[in-house]
Amino acid sequence: MLLLDQAVSTAAFAPTPTPVAPRPALRGRRATLLALVVILLAGCFLRLPSFVFGDRHPTLHWLAPLHPTAAYQELGFDEGIYRAYVSTLILHGLTSYPDLADNYLQEQKSMSMAILPPTRFFYIGAAYTWHLMWDTGPRTSLNAISSLCSMLLLLLSALFAWRLGGAAMALGVAALMACAPTQIHMSQHALIDGVFAFWATLSLWLLWENLQRPNRWPWLAAYAGALAVMVLTKENAMFAYLGILVLTAANHWLRFGRLTSSLCLVTVLGPLLGVVVLVFFCGGLGTTIEIYRLFVSKVSVLKYAIRTGDGPWYRYLVDMMVVSPVVLVLAIGGIFRLKSSERASLYLLLFVGTSFLVMVNIRYGMNLRYTNMWDFPLRYLAVLCLWQMIPRKKAQVLWIGLCLAAVCTFELRQYHIFFVESNLYELVPEDLLRAVKMLK
Repeated sequence: MLLLDQAVSTAAFAPTPTPVAPRPALRGRRATLLALVVILLAGCFLRLPSFVFGDRHPTLHWLAPLHPTAAYQELGFDEGIYRAYVSTLILHGLTSYPDLADNYLQEQKSMSMAILPPTRFFYIGAAYTWHLMWDTGPRTSLNAISSLCSMLLLLLSALFAWRLGGAAMALGVAALMACAPTQIHMSQHALIDGVFAFWATLSLWLLWENLQRPNRWPWLAAYAGALAVMVLTKENAMFAYLGILVLTAANHWLRFGRLTSSLCLVTVLGPLLGVVVLVFFCGGLGTTIEIYRLFVSKVSVLKYAIRTGDGPWYRYLVDMMVVSPVVLVLAIGGIFRLKSSERASLYLLLFVGTSFLVMVNIRYGMNLRYTNMWDFPLRYLAVLCLWQMIPRKKAQVLWIGLCLAAVCTFELRQYHIFFVESNLYELVPEDLLRAVKMLK
């Protein structure tokens, strides 16, 4: 028996511990991640090429009615040229690439019309690699690369938005990107513009990360690699690269991050590496320069380019207003609501603005396909506008979610109008206006 003057331990009388319920913040984070995964899976499903639901994959037949397969299934002009390049590599191997470049020069000199140059090495080489891995045909391999890069861009958009604005921003941007009509369109065909948009957006993100985390060699190496592959993908790399150079210079005043000498050096060496690789595969610097010179000279007199690639400086705004009017209006609204303290939004806006000023001055060279690299910045600004328009109350998240769901539904409807009902392939103003009944 214990005496009254002895110390008694309270451990024996302590209540049995009960499981602690998850904190609200933790539950909210899990719900956000789950919603993001669902959105990304849905977006990737929309980007699956039509051949996935063919006879070679009978287990996926039941999903075919849910997939917005493009009505246009014929071989497009650009697709035919890419297919010919990949077929040559399949027959003769990658070492035949210099011969491919020489044959292009001989054919292009004798033709009055322009044909796509073999300097778009990454797309052609990636499709050839896909063929070696999966034994698919040239067109199927090209389409697979387009679809894969569109999916990667969707994933990158969610990551980029998370890094810039947090989990909620990533959720909204991913939803809009998942339903972007031109993004889905690029994934359904053997077209290069969606592939280029991925590398341009990746380079833009890696520049931002290097400004936030200076002098970290893994990030610098990834940035250099992205710039190099961007150059190897398409000659439009010049537009994106000029935007990156302006961002680098503007950092002195806008203070996006810390600009170091290493980052400046990599910004120069990355594209230079891409040029060196391109010159190597084309068989020499003279051949590469002549390919570009011929291509530019032939495009400037191409009847189709003259008929469809011209217009006023606001041509891209008109085309985007026809295809994605709600997103464009919200993005413009987000621009007018920007504050000087919102560095991330200014960063994206400056990139779009710089590349826009260059692209609208290319004579006979305007096409809505080239704006794929603006899809992420514009949708980021659109989501930002929604956050600023809707009052900060308990139901704010609910209202923003409903608004985003409505915009996504409208975007998918736009895709159905243009690419399913109207059977469009090329994104030229006349065809776009006919699809929405503005021209008869």
